[in-house]
Amino acid sequence: QVQLVESGGGLVQPGGSLRLSCAASADTYRITYGRWYRQAPEKEREFLATITPEGHASVVDSVKGRFSISRDNAQKTVYLQMNNLKPEDTAVYYCNPDVIVGPRGKATNYWGRGTQVTVSS
Repeated sequence: QVQLVESGGGLVQPGGSLRLSCAASADTYRITYGRWYRQAPEKEREFLATITPEGHASVVDSVKGRFSISRDNAQKTVYLQMNNLKPEDTAVYYCNPDVIVGPRGKATNYWGRGTQVTVSS
């Protein structure tokens, strides 16, 4: 069973930065596509960013210039760098990668459990 460990969330003041990590368990072969979503209280889950297996990254317009997605294939980890955070960025952030378990396996989509980000003074 693939385990995803999200970390890096917490309380930060407006204008601050956080880097979220999403690490796949050691028994996974590799992550293909990496994605991040967030869900604010009483709102629907919102797609934020994706990165392809080749490393091509894109983020939605609402966070462009502040958020960026990256990956470390050796560490089987996808990151979300968040800068100039605003109170409206407060939400639970979820990673959503496609993971291949074995060298001949098929990519399967998984959700992390989420990590809370709170932006407040």
